[in-house]
Amino acid sequence: MKWWPQKCVRGDMVRVNIGGLFHYGVYVSDDEVIQFGYPPRGRRHTGDDIRVVSTSIDEFAGGSIIERAQFSLIERLKRVPPKKTVERARSRIGEGNYNLLHNNCEHFAYECVLGVHKSEQEDAARRQWRDYQKSKADRL
Repeated sequence: MKWWPQKCVRGDMVRVNIGGLFHYGVYVSDDEVIQFGYPPRGRRHTGDDIRVVSTSIDEFAGGSIIERAQFSLIERLKRVPPKKTVERARSRIGEGNYNLLHNNCEHFAYECVLGVHKSEQEDAARRQWRDYQKSKADRL
């Protein structure tokens, strides 16, 4: 999957870069982006406070550039239709149980759009940790 700043259409998986991390959501319209928690901009929330919410595109972006997912052919074949994507996202508004590593905004967006519980950021962190552990063991 690649990401490009393009005009969004209903059911798109979108993200914004916030200090080296990405915050993900599902685009419905300029008046509605459904996301798991608000983007972490100066607000401190605990896992118990974080819920799936609906906000405007401006609140989601917070002045950052919005990128839209560009799916590979295989991803396009697996993609949930936009109408169903929006239905899935809306049905989860108010849901909690946030966990930074195992149940975050990226997992939410992947589940709504592609039907899989996945986070590229989590996968990258795990790879870095394994590489670090391996290099540490190699030095001993």
